[in-house]
Amino acid sequence: MKKGVIVALAVVAFVFATSLVVKAATPDDAKAMVEKAYSYYKANGKEKAFSEISNPQGQFVKGDLYVFVQDFTGVNLAHGGNPKFVGLNHSGLKDPDGVYFIKEMAEVAKGKGSGWVDYKWVNPTTKKLQTKATYVKRIEGSDSYMACGVYK
Repeated sequence: MKKGVIVALAVVAFVFATSLVVKAATPDDAKAMVEKAYSYYKANGKEKAFSEISNPQGQFVKGDLYVFVQDFTGVNLAHGGNPKFVGLNHSGLKDPDGVYFIKEMAEVAKGKGSGWVDYKWVNPTTKKLQTKATYVKRIEGSDSYMACGVYK
């Protein structure tokens, strides 16, 4: 009887502990977040959308996922991860390998309209340099794009 209770408690503890593990975001999650933000933009307009995107407690921030918006010159227009970035020009940012990833994002948005850009960046959770894949999508009728990335 005692052994059965111990086994049952161990099973309950294991199930509880595994439910606490945070599921890592996937590329599909990042793309879905951009598509959701884009739909919100189309339905509510630029001003309301950019305000909601820049809200750290808003619907476009989930765990380590957040949407940001840049114009083609590199100026940040909205940022869920750090609203203080709004208005700053990030075109000169490069990763340790010399990849000007903001410029690459703009080129993908200008060219294909949407796609992925890989670069290295410090993961704020692990504090380690990791490869990050960011999905970008041009905002139709503008010289800007929405984006969201995941660490690989």
